[in-house]
Amino acid sequence: MYNKYIKLVLAVAIFAWAVFQFVEGNIMNGISLILLAGIFVLFYFKNEFIIMAFLQLRKQDFDGCQKWLGYIKNPQSALVTKQQGYYYYLQGLIVMQTNINQAEKLFKKALSIGLSMEHDIAMAKLNLGGIAMSKRRKREATTYLNEAKKHDKQGMLKDQIKMMKDQMKKM
Repeated sequence: MYNKYIKLVLAVAIFAWAVFQFVEGNIMNGISLILLAGIFVLFYFKNEFIIMAFLQLRKQDFDGCQKWLGYIKNPQSALVTKQQGYYYYLQGLIVMQTNINQAEKLFKKALSIGLSMEHDIAMAKLNLGGIAMSKRRKREATTYLNEAKKHDKQGMLKDQIKMMKDQMKKM
């Protein structure tokens, strides 16, 4: 994995090479090099290992997701702020299966750093509500579920939120 600043330096160097190719009259080479530089800029904002981890998570392959996240050694220096939020969000989803106390810390850290998609915020708050409910903290669970409902603008988590609220009524 390249450091985030190395990616930008490579993008600038490749772009300079592309400009040189345009000046020399090699238009196709210049266009190809600009596209290559664009890939490095894309990977600056969207980390390649987090993308691969999300793809593994879509297949319900938690071990594969953990493997891809394991390639990120130091998230504070290797990732942009939003990517750090998603790193901890994915770690929380993986750890949720075995250790809910650790998952709660990871979800709270992801939310404090920030997630860019509303449905990811809703999912994190839904999981925090489930953790609070399992620990018999009904008021906190209700707060998290209401916040999750507020962030779930497309209604993708409506059934899960309703089911958890029904379970809380039985508590």
